[in-house]
Amino acid sequence: MYLATTGRRDTPVRPRSGGAGRRVPGTVLALGTVSLVTDISSEMVTAVLPLYLVLGLGLSPLQFGFLDGLFNGVAAVVRLVGGYAADRGRGHKRVAGLGYALSALSRLGLLLAGGATPQIAAALATDRVGKGIRTAPRDALITLSSPPETLGRSFGVHRAMDTTGALLGPLAAFALLWATADAYDAVFVVSFCVGLLGVLLLVLYVPGQQPAPPVRPAPRRRKPFQALRDPAFRRILAAASLLGAATIGDAFVYLLLQDRLDLPVSWFPLLPLGAAACYLLLAIPAGRIADRVGRRLPFLYGHLALLGVYATLLAPLGGPALLLLVPVLVLLGVFYATTDGVLMALAGPVLPIDGRAGGLAVLQTGQALARLLAAAGFGAAWTLWGPGPALWAALSALLAALAGGWALLPRDPSGTPAPGQPQAQIPERRTA
Repeated sequence: MYLATTGRRDTPVRPRSGGAGRRVPGTVLALGTVSLVTDISSEMVTAVLPLYLVLGLGLSPLQFGFLDGLFNGVAAVVRLVGGYAADRGRGHKRVAGLGYALSALSRLGLLLAGGATPQIAAALATDRVGKGIRTAPRDALITLSSPPETLGRSFGVHRAMDTTGALLGPLAAFALLWATADAYDAVFVVSFCVGLLGVLLLVLYVPGQQPAPPVRPAPRRRKPFQALRDPAFRRILAAASLLGAATIGDAFVYLLLQDRLDLPVSWFPLLPLGAAACYLLLAIPAGRIADRVGRRLPFLYGHLALLGVYATLLAPLGGPALLLLVPVLVLLGVFYATTDGVLMALAGPVLPIDGRAGGLAVLQTGQALARLLAAAGFGAAWTLWGPGPALWAALSALLAALAGGWALLPRDPSGTPAPGQPQAQIPERRTA
């Protein structure tokens, strides 16, 4: 790894023309490794969740949509707490570490729950709370350790490593179940150990030192909602929330695929791997493109890919199942590669250094709550009207949201620090 900052810390750091200045910061690589390991642990126990709840327990699409949205909504609200706590004490690493630790401990909860539904729900809720607490401080660390003009690439690298864990997790679970004759306890134990390894990697390799205040510091923004005073941030939040309200969620996409293709139940847990593989391949190129052309257009074009998912699912089925399966999974991977990290890179430079985690938490919460409403609404429409009319309604809503997002998003605030806030960076530790 290399030393990201030299000289005075109040001097903005720009990438040099040589190779060293273009390297991905060590903090980003360390956080990516932590996310990779943690996602292996998480996806080992969540890959079959939609199938288990809908086909195993017999929940209706409305009930599943409510529960899925509820868990994600809880995580979204908790993000505000994590973001505020990280900004208040400049303890981004400590708060993120707490979130990773809670997620690891939730695996023990699943192990001790047996078959009791309330205990399983509590363990899953603990995992989502941990994820909610860690997300904003982690993303703030990425923005604080990278030059603003390369944030798209940094988030692309992080999301690619994160997605690698999402790919390996289900495969590890299936291998364990095959080797142990469907012993789910073994999956929970291994998942806990892997999650604990992620916490250890965070403690050892992610720098905890925070950037020094600027020479002429701006007033500290310690309340998350103070980010809403910035007009550019308000427009980004409004656009992300509007588009989130037209995003039905991955689980419903996979259930619609299973319904259209009548796939064997044993194949259902493998569906997310196709989208994750495409996301993994495209995350870094998408981030690089966003750095070059601006982050507004890739974010909007990514939602056009989601529109393609809806349209493909509505197309008349003819020929081999792969003619429907492959385009849906590829387009879903394109959607995430061009929107997930790109949105954080778009909003990060707009926010002040000492309010960045809280501001990103507000943005993530607004988007997640909008997706909660979308999941519940789509589940209700599916239950009342059937999958076809519900999907037509989602497609129409996304078209309207795209028009609104095009009008709302600022032309290109990316790459420029907030007024009076030079881009400081977290010093990297030297390693052999």
